[in-house]
This record gives sequence, C-alpha cells and structure tokens, in this order.
Amino acid sequence: MKDFESKFKGFLAEKKLKLTRSRSLILEAVFAMQGHFDAEMLYDRLKDESVSMATVYRTLPLLMEAGLIRLAIRMEGRDRFERTFGHPQHVHWICENCQAVLESGLGSLKSMLHKEAKALKFGIDQINITVGGLCWKCRINENDSQ
Repeated sequence: MKDFESKFKGFLAEKKLKLTRSRSLILEAVFAMQGHFDAEMLYDRLKDESVSMATVYRTLPLLMEAGLIRLAIRMEGRDRFERTFGHPQHVHWICENCQAVLESGLGSLKSMLHKEAKALKFGIDQINITVGGLCWKCRINENDSQ
C-alpha cells in the first residue's frame, strides 16, 4: 500500500468512513497528476471510471482534511489544488497576464518566516506564499509592443 493511500485510509477510518472504489480512484488520480489541478481536470481523468462530478467534489475536502492536498490558488474563478503529501513547501509565482504558475523553493524565506514566527510566539502549520506579476515571456511581449 502506498504511503498516501495508507494515510487516507487511516484518516477515513477515524471518521468512520470507508475507502470506496471511487475515493480510491480519485486518490490515485490526484497523485498521478503533476502540478495544480481543479475539480474539472480531475473529473476529466476519471470519466471512464464512472466517477461522478459530485463524488469528486465531496472527496476533495476529505483529501484536504487528511493533509494530502491543499487549495493552492484560485484562478479564473476556479479553485486549484496541489498535493502537499510528499511535496515540499514552495512559492507560487503567478503571471497576471497569461496565468502561468511557476514554483520555486522557499530558500532563505523559510528561515526568515520561522524567525519571525518565533518572535511572535506563533506556531507555523503551513506556509502559503503567492506572488503576482508578469512572467518573462509576457514582459518581453510587453516591451516589444511599446
């Protein structure tokens, strides 16, 4: 059994819920996907497996509560999720023109945040940093049009 499956199964047992076939398929699809995804993208991957959109929407909060995924960003009116289990914390760089999402490690930011948290007597459970601006491609195009 995979670590993420074991964690989800344990979480569901605590909630007195079962790892149904549909939940298992959704879990597998989430961990097979690269990058950010929304409910519709996940549903598209599972259409051939007879998993309903309603089941996808009901399972996403369970995966979040289990600590396997998190709401990463909201773009174009849709919530985009990402895996957190086995995925290091990072910064999201979002291009405000083309909507590209780039990721980078926290680097020295992490130690600065922990230092600030210690000064505030604050316990960090998660770090979520999103930076908006223009990606290099859009900056070049912006400069070309002037």
